[in-house]
Amino acid sequence: MKKNILVAPLNWGLGHATRCIPIIKALESQDFTPIIASDGVALDILRKEFPHLQTLELPSYHIEYPKNGFFFKIKIFFNSPKMLEAIVSEKKVVKKWIKEYNLIGIISDNRLGVRSKKVPCVFITHQLNVMTGNTTWLTSKMHQYIIKKFDQCWVPDVDAVPNLTGDLGHLDKHYDAIKYIGPLSRLHRKPLEKKYDLMVILSGPEPQRTFLEEKLALELLKYDGKIIFIKGKIQAEQTVVEKENIIFYNYMNSEELEIAFNQSDKILCRSGYTTVMDLAQLGKKAFFIPTPGQYEQEYLAKKLKKEGLVPYCKQEKFEVNKLLEIDLYKGLSDFKTVVTWKELFQLFLK
Repeated sequence: MKKNILVAPLNWGLGHATRCIPIIKALESQDFTPIIASDGVALDILRKEFPHLQTLELPSYHIEYPKNGFFFKIKIFFNSPKMLEAIVSEKKVVKKWIKEYNLIGIISDNRLGVRSKKVPCVFITHQLNVMTGNTTWLTSKMHQYIIKKFDQCWVPDVDAVPNLTGDLGHLDKHYDAIKYIGPLSRLHRKPLEKKYDLMVILSGPEPQRTFLEEKLALELLKYDGKIIFIKGKIQAEQTVVEKENIIFYNYMNSEELEIAFNQSDKILCRSGYTTVMDLAQLGKKAFFIPTPGQYEQEYLAKKLKKEGLVPYCKQEKFEVNKLLEIDLYKGLSDFKTVVTWKELFQLFLK
């Protein structure tokens, strides 16, 4: 009998989807059958990574960024009715899928309605506290309330100091249902010869991804070195364009990305948590440009700069000479944690 597990990442950039890749592979290695569910680019990238697995489409949360990051909270507030509608729809469709696909468990990466009382359910998040400026206390309480509706919460970090998430992923009070599983990355360090002086990798919702792409494509023509630039645009076909010192890719699969990271000396990217975990796994030095208005990315960038690990600046203030700061910082390093998948997956066999 197949041990079907629904794996459902949120479609918010590519980070939630890509950090589910090692989870899906681990499920397969432990004789479970993952069924992937998401929407938009998150579903597209997982279909490319796992063409042999069944995929299902979930309702979209309609997450959109304003052109001005200052209005991020306002935009999310006005989008909240659509998000709530999607969450209600998720719950209904998951109820149907449990019977239709004989699910024995659910792993939800930040999809709030993908859960059921009929099977064991896991919630994956690095945000036990949700940073939203002066409303952090409220959004954190709301998020923690929803997390408690799941059987377990897996936090991809370590329950010790130093750690990667800081206040985002750690509470003052300990809960048995919260399991720190160690940072997750689909990438591995390999001893490859350096080919690029700088790697640029973009992700995140529009229109901010495009704004940064356009700004960097011009600014980095002044960079003295060879650049590989991955736009993070998941499209039907891969495209490659060379312009002066930069080679542009619209997207790369995990294998190609792993090679490109290992062939690059330094990284320029957003300070999304999945990227932070990838950089730690690879032991890379980087420069961060947080998504305007996204408090979580701004918090992580400030935390890691304060610890002397990675420099950053705001999107509108970036100039190519700021990349010289990278050498003044230590860079991220791997925690060498080993995820005990067999033990974690016992939840689904009870």
